[in-house]
Amino acid sequence: MAKEKVKEAPPEAVEGEEGEGAPAKKKLPMKIIIIAAVAAVVVLGGGGTAAFLLMKPKDEAHADKKADHGKKKKDEKKGEKGKDDKSAAVVTEGPDGVLFYTMPNVVVNMQTADGRPTFLKLKLTLECPSQDTVDALEPNMPRLQDMFQTFLRELRPEDLQGSQGSYQLRAEIQRRVNLVIAPAKVNAVLIEEMLIN
Repeated sequence: MAKEKVKEAPPEAVEGEEGEGAPAKKKLPMKIIIIAAVAAVVVLGGGGTAAFLLMKPKDEAHADKKADHGKKKKDEKKGEKGKDDKSAAVVTEGPDGVLFYTMPNVVVNMQTADGRPTFLKLKLTLECPSQDTVDALEPNMPRLQDMFQTFLRELRPEDLQGSQGSYQLRAEIQRRVNLVIAPAKVNAVLIEEMLIN
């Protein structure tokens, strides 16, 4: 019966016999899983809130600015061009019933003898005798822009020096504009700004 009284070793002792340095396997406690889930929700929620705050309009002035921009586009379609838009033509009344049609700025790359890039920027105003002439300019604007580009690109900076150069430039532009909008005619071409860089 002595053999029957042999006690079984506790489970810890058996594990210790197999490998004394091997730690016992433990499952992650439920508390750590819950804390990690809460931290993930907080981080994602904070990111979503930050995105929402950064994406919304800044204030009412910003909303008014968008509304004004939409109105300006609508006005441009009607032919009423705003003075703030640099690419739009502006019509103003002058003395004796003439109308001044300020064209969008024209910028061209000019030819030079040394091959150095030189640009010409022109701000032109056309003096029109009546509203009919202004009405003839609007639909022909693509043709006028093309005419300016092809004519001005052939000029050299030397061609525009002095008062004689600007007089000849005005006369040639007037002649070409009148050819494009015939039978209507502009009275004069006024150079408001001429920059050679």
